[in-house]
Amino acid sequence: MPHITIQMYPGRSMELKKEVAEALLDAASKTLGREKAHFSVSVVDVPQDEWKAKVYDKVLADNDTVIKPGYQM
Repeated sequence: MPHITIQMYPGRSMELKKEVAEALLDAASKTLGREKAHFSVSVVDVPQDEWKAKVYDKVLADNDTVIKPGYQM
């Protein structure tokens, strides 16, 4: 049961969050050859002043992240 987590700065509408979640769900379902019912998606707002500690250092910097960001902190 794959779970996709989207972490981003606050300020986007629930409609936009649902749109991006659906797009990722569609792509993951197609790519992995699994029905959409096998996936879950969450969107987590992370304030900009907490980004380095909660996302960059914790998830991106010392992780086997497949696609690294094009920025450094």
